[in-house]
Amino acid sequence: MEDSRRYLDPKVLNRVSRLDLRARLIVEGYVAGRHRSPYRGFSVEFAEHREYTPGDDPRYLDWKVFGKSDRLYIKQYEEETNLVATICLDTSASMRYAAPEAREGLTKSDYAATVAAAVAYLVIHQQDAAGLVLFDDSVRARIPSGSQTVHLQRILKRMDGFEGGPRTDISQTLGEVAESVRRRGLLVLVSDLLDDADRVLSGLRKLRSRRHDVVVFHVLDRDEVEFPFEKMTRFEGTEEPNPDLLCDPRSLRKSYLEALEEFRRKIRAGCLAERIDYVPLDTGTPLDVALSGYLARRSRMRR
Repeated sequence: MEDSRRYLDPKVLNRVSRLDLRARLIVEGYVAGRHRSPYRGFSVEFAEHREYTPGDDPRYLDWKVFGKSDRLYIKQYEEETNLVATICLDTSASMRYAAPEAREGLTKSDYAATVAAAVAYLVIHQQDAAGLVLFDDSVRARIPSGSQTVHLQRILKRMDGFEGGPRTDISQTLGEVAESVRRRGLLVLVSDLLDDADRVLSGLRKLRSRRHDVVVFHVLDRDEVEFPFEKMTRFEGTEEPNPDLLCDPRSLRKSYLEALEEFRRKIRAGCLAERIDYVPLDTGTPLDVALSGYLARRSRMRR
């Protein structure tokens, strides 16, 4: 229960649990659930009529249509199948950035873990299956997908206190995930994306080539977004072997913010081209507002 209290903020869950996270793409599956399958069968949701051919089961003849047209038609249905969501959480060194001064709210690492926990909760709460992948420059830990309530505790326990290696390699990691997740479903990436933009997009394209529905939560610390530093500051590289930089941050602010905006623009444009949902987040934004707002927009897009 300690894991639940840490990551499952009640304010977040009260808002997002009312919203239905459904994959926009048709997903495959075998268990009766809530999501349409590309496999036609005789199940729960009517799809269309087709003309009767010898050998068809007469139980599925539409006699009302016969009475109107004097022709025999079979009713076809689409199966309802479960969504399988794989949540990929970045645990590299840059995710462990902590603001130099204490402030209210979550650190970047805790914020990202809370995003992952809220999505896992929502998916399992709607009786679908969620799995977890923890990564840095490769996959470091994996929890297979499951749909039982106890499975959520396994996911939270694995996230709690896990620290990955010093560097990120998103292209390598997502390539591994694309190879291992054979069944088409929902892939959720939670990361600060501190990697080369072209390599990030290359990894995302690997997922889309497998026809997964992909969502990217781009999590940054408020300091990284606003660059509020005023006094002489020593900046330490978290994922690069470069020496520390001691400088006046005011001389860097303009060029830094321009570089950040260009990076975000490139990622956003690349995601749009691949029909990937891109959700920028920072630790200064209340997570319940950001996440519920995104899910509401997603729901409206489906309708």
